[in-house]
Amino acid sequence: MHVPDGFINAPVSVAAGVVAAAAVAVSLRGARRELDERTAPLAGLVAAFIFAVQMLNFPVAAGTSGHLLGGALAAILVGPYTGVLCVSVVLLMQGILFADGGLTALGVNVTVMGVVTVVVAHAIFRGLLRILPSTRRSVTVAAFTGALLSVPAAAAAFTAVYAVGGTTDVPIGKVITAMVGVHVLIGIGEAAITAATVGAVIAVRPDLVHGARGLTTRLKLRVDGALVDAPAAAGAPAPAGAGSTRKVWVTGLVTALVLAGFVSFYASASPDGLEKVAADKGIDEKVEEHAAANSPLADYGVKDVDDARLSGGLAGVIGVGVTVVAGTGIFWAVRRRRTEDLTATSTSTAPSTSASAG
Repeated sequence: MHVPDGFINAPVSVAAGVVAAAAVAVSLRGARRELDERTAPLAGLVAAFIFAVQMLNFPVAAGTSGHLLGGALAAILVGPYTGVLCVSVVLLMQGILFADGGLTALGVNVTVMGVVTVVVAHAIFRGLLRILPSTRRSVTVAAFTGALLSVPAAAAAFTAVYAVGGTTDVPIGKVITAMVGVHVLIGIGEAAITAATVGAVIAVRPDLVHGARGLTTRLKLRVDGALVDAPAAAGAPAPAGAGSTRKVWVTGLVTALVLAGFVSFYASASPDGLEKVAADKGIDEKVEEHAAANSPLADYGVKDVDDARLSGGLAGVIGVGVTVVAGTGIFWAVRRRRTEDLTATSTSTAPSTSASAG
């Protein structure tokens, strides 16, 4: 659903950019509460994994394919605020390096593919967990449902943006029927990938899944104004799978590299949902060439490498590497800011506490 340049006019693209920037700013603040020393590097890995899986287009109907959007997966694994940032990092890397998704349409893409999918998926996920039994299976079921509905919601959001700022005159009724119809099918693939991934992580490290934290709630203590986990009682068993995240991180990174570097060669070559609808309904009449069309990695291939398998594989590996480095750097910076805030709060609270004691 990467919107290219030329689909949406300049005023609406700018407005969407403002909305996206505001959402990212809010998410940067909110992510401070979600990220800690364990989850910060994993958030970068989630972004890289989403990048890799987005290269795997799967057929959904005759002549049409789809791919993961990733908002639901990111929100459930690392939290909604961090999830918006994960998808935004992916879209930025794709737009700048791979000419996928217009640069003037970046705000539209972040809003539709990042904000809408995360908000819808997280709301449905949390709503279902309130009524389902408190089990790991419930988390997987809620993840499936949230992911399934987030994709047609994003399609409807694009249609709303197009209704206001579309550059071609196409009846909106036809656009929304076609967009939502095909993206319901794509949503099934999104739901299956999301549920499978969440289920796999829960099976080995449930403590690392943001959406599953309510299953094993730790006692909290307030220390210098901040809530921290209470120490485990002597002799008490450690939470299942608790420990270093290195094994999970390495396994996830290797999986992303294999998917992007090898499996992506076998992805469907059919146009994705938006491309198909745009071509059928005439939305793409004023599409513009991407500003990065001459990039060495444009269209997910390495320039001057003639072998298609090798070219695509190298581009995928480079994309995963760049995304994990950029994402991890951003999330570590956000996490460090959180530490600085907690330190400042502790320092400012200490004198008043001492004065009261005196």
